[in-house]
Amino acid sequence: MSSDVDHARTAQKARTAPAPDDPRKPDDPTDLTKRSWTYVLRKTAREFTGDGCLDLAAALVYYAVLALFPGLVAVISLVGVLGQGPQTTQALLDIIRGFAPADVAENLRPVLQQLQGSQGAGIGLVVGILGALWSASGYVGAFSRAMNRIYGITEGRPVWVMRPTQLLVTVIAVVLVVAALIILVVSGPVARSIGDVVGLGSAAVATWNIAKWPVLALIVVVIIAVLYQLTPNIKRPKWTWTSVGAVTAILVWAVASALFGVYVSGFGNYDATYGTFATVIVFLLWLWITNLALLFGAELDAELERGRELQAGFHAEETLQLPPRDTRKSDKAEAKHAEDVARGRQLRLTHGAPDGARGGSQGASEHPNQGPDRQAERDAAVRRAGGTPV
Repeated sequence: MSSDVDHARTAQKARTAPAPDDPRKPDDPTDLTKRSWTYVLRKTAREFTGDGCLDLAAALVYYAVLALFPGLVAVISLVGVLGQGPQTTQALLDIIRGFAPADVAENLRPVLQQLQGSQGAGIGLVVGILGALWSASGYVGAFSRAMNRIYGITEGRPVWVMRPTQLLVTVIAVVLVVAALIILVVSGPVARSIGDVVGLGSAAVATWNIAKWPVLALIVVVIIAVLYQLTPNIKRPKWTWTSVGAVTAILVWAVASALFGVYVSGFGNYDATYGTFATVIVFLLWLWITNLALLFGAELDAELERGRELQAGFHAEETLQLPPRDTRKSDKAEAKHAEDVARGRQLRLTHGAPDGARGGSQGASEHPNQGPDRQAERDAAVRRAGGTPV
């Protein structure tokens, strides 16, 4: 789909799309008929590949890796400030041994020990948090573009509107991810040490070791909800913390991660093939699977919206009828494209001669698909964006 068609469709949705909470739409997925559900599931599978989600997930892996190490620095520095540096390092190494060969964990040991033993733990905390925010903003931006492609809409929010939104999503996501990492680290010896410092008994520590898993699940739900709700340039019917797509994404991720772990431990031969790089390859593949699950859940939510619209009688078989949040950026892009097309037409009709030199042949050379009606549409797009038709 060309960019000018995308911008034109976005502008059309802003004018003609029904309200997100139009009462004619089914309120709940259970209100969809069996025929609608069949259509939704088939369409989800086709759009997942048609939108290039395999490539989109690979791009998201790149940005996730960029944000990983600053976040790790922030976690170690934070717990180091609290006086639990050695226990934190050992806990992180134990977590790494759970999915990586032992030699990888041992290679990381001196690096982590040097970091937690540094006298600048407070500085490391600040640098780690700022680095994580900067790197994670790239992930949020890429996820926003992926969501816009899934919903068949272009980014219409100007930069002074879009960037604060992305920064808000980034801050929420980074804080929650760092909290999840701290929760994973604060277990076993680390939990007992902190419990002794704050005066909690062993029973409280044991309770925490059990209660942390529901807390981690809640963090995952909130992160997915924020990504799904705030990143695309669409108006949603209402804010929802969970959706069919979000639940599906979590389930797909859990099952796929378990199967991937079984494959790597029982059948994969990554150590023999990649040597010391095996752990990196496995970790990148797991991140790719994670992002595939997120995008699949988003595709399912988008197609469920399509099913709601079709069952309500809206023309959504080709494009979703959700109005955009903003069209100022896409309107300007459409106007600039219209100006380029007009200049190109002028160049074609005059065969590169100065303007007006071959004006007499313009009417006879006009292509039927680029006649007065099409030109009028482009001129209207230019005027909407405040430009001057060519």
